[in-house]
Amino acid sequence: MRKWLTTSVLLYFLYGLFIYWYLFYLTDHTIPSVYEGTAVDPKTFMNDRELILTEDYSRIKNLLFFIGVPLEWFIFFIVLSIGLSKKFQQWAEAASKFSIVQTALYFFWLSLLVTVITVPFEWIGYKISVDYGITTQSFSSWIRDEVTDFFVNYILMSLIVIVLYWLIRKFEKRWWLYAWLLSIPFSLFLMFIQPVVIDPLYNDFYPLQDKELEEKILDIADEANIPAEHVYEVNMSEKTNALNAYVTGIGSNSRIVLWDTTLTKLDDDEILFIMAHEMGHYVMKHIYFGIAGYLLLSLIGLFIISRLMKWIIDRWGKELKITNIRDLSSLPLFFILLGMLSFAASPLSNMVSRYQEKKADLYAIEMTENNEAAVKTFQNLSKHSLSEVNPPWLVKFFRYGHPTLMERILYIQDEDE
Repeated sequence: MRKWLTTSVLLYFLYGLFIYWYLFYLTDHTIPSVYEGTAVDPKTFMNDRELILTEDYSRIKNLLFFIGVPLEWFIFFIVLSIGLSKKFQQWAEAASKFSIVQTALYFFWLSLLVTVITVPFEWIGYKISVDYGITTQSFSSWIRDEVTDFFVNYILMSLIVIVLYWLIRKFEKRWWLYAWLLSIPFSLFLMFIQPVVIDPLYNDFYPLQDKELEEKILDIADEANIPAEHVYEVNMSEKTNALNAYVTGIGSNSRIVLWDTTLTKLDDDEILFIMAHEMGHYVMKHIYFGIAGYLLLSLIGLFIISRLMKWIIDRWGKELKITNIRDLSSLPLFFILLGMLSFAASPLSNMVSRYQEKKADLYAIEMTENNEAAVKTFQNLSKHSLSEVNPPWLVKFFRYGHPTLMERILYIQDEDE
């Protein structure tokens, strides 16, 4: 086990060095020379200071992302290999004779440990965003959001873990299928309540205050046959200078949401383009395709996890201090496999998402007939969020659920020709 731990630390260190070398030395963050001086060239809409900040900030944030992805896997592996997961299980079993309480206690200690270890890493990301002028959130507000995150995630995940291990103990061979079947109504329920229960825990949402702008947006919605009564804005300026808008929820709880930063930093034509883009998602039912894709991937993922967990426990259960998949101490192994499979599937889900985003962009162009506003929108998104116009390939592959800003501007210009 000491050899395993040494090897895992060495591999993690080498992985971090490779990512640093790739982002800071190997990749070229400039645009192809053929596009210099055009609308996709950051030099045409950013000053020298903004160009430097964008490049530095993007590199650092990408580095933190790629280093942070395997960090939890590494923590869970340590928890297993040193016997701490087994110890958590023993403490939970000693505290109560009821399996539900045992599972809740075990998961609380595991969640608390991971949170305590990862909070410094999260703080680094927060501090960097503050230093580069992206985050405006006070430290006390950030801490409050972190605490809210912990308890919201704990409550939701503890319910999932309790049901998961009940299924594993009752249906050891087919638990993955029954877990997937139960995940369908649970996922839909969460998506339904998110806009009205979960999101308001972090920010205030209210109907768009600019009624003249709201009327213009609703006119586009009416033209698209969307039964919308309100557009919502959210007070994100308390936390960030970045721009965003999105569609959330399903059914009667669906909402189109604008950050107030978007309202203050973009003009009406640019905002109308963004709103038409979000309406395109609604019209083309992208959210339902997304749900279907998520459910399909989760079915495949749970099946693979069930097979891998059995094989790993049979072969290395003694070293990992796991005697049976029914043991609560096997949960970190489940999370490791879930995280790895999710990361491996992210290029596929990102590719599908980029396709949908392009379709929504083209829909917005068709609705607004204002290509100039569309191009200015993407330039402003890059400028105010310090986002790269042409990110490195690995970054796009694993991080981008939208086309790159260069790609978006180029195909909008193609539509104009």
